[in-house]
Amino acid sequence: MKKGSLITILIILGIIIIAFWSLRKPSPQVDEATAKCIGQNSELYIKLGCYFCKAQEDEFGDTYIYLNTTDCFYEPAKCNEKGITATPTWIINGKKIIGVQLIEKLKELTGC
Repeated sequence: MKKGSLITILIILGIIIIAFWSLRKPSPQVDEATAKCIGQNSELYIKLGCYFCKAQEDEFGDTYIYLNTTDCFYEPAKCNEKGITATPTWIINGKKIIGVQLIEKLKELTGC
């Protein structure tokens, strides 16, 4: 292999590695108290296999377990009763908020 070809391959590999690291999103960290507060003051309706529901879960990381969630795949009657037509849907203070929400927005809406 020629020296020039080896250098070209190394440069391309370097660019790929840099691109990979720059595109990685750091995992958000929500403290336990905030997640518990949001969970106590809201309802989150999700559905098995929903990409955006998984994105919302990823926003919370390990503290997702403190949220008050209902999976519409397993409990369709409950979701129909609440009029859930899309997931994820948050219900906060009787108001439906559809789509992935930022933690700061949820803190504002729930007063946490």
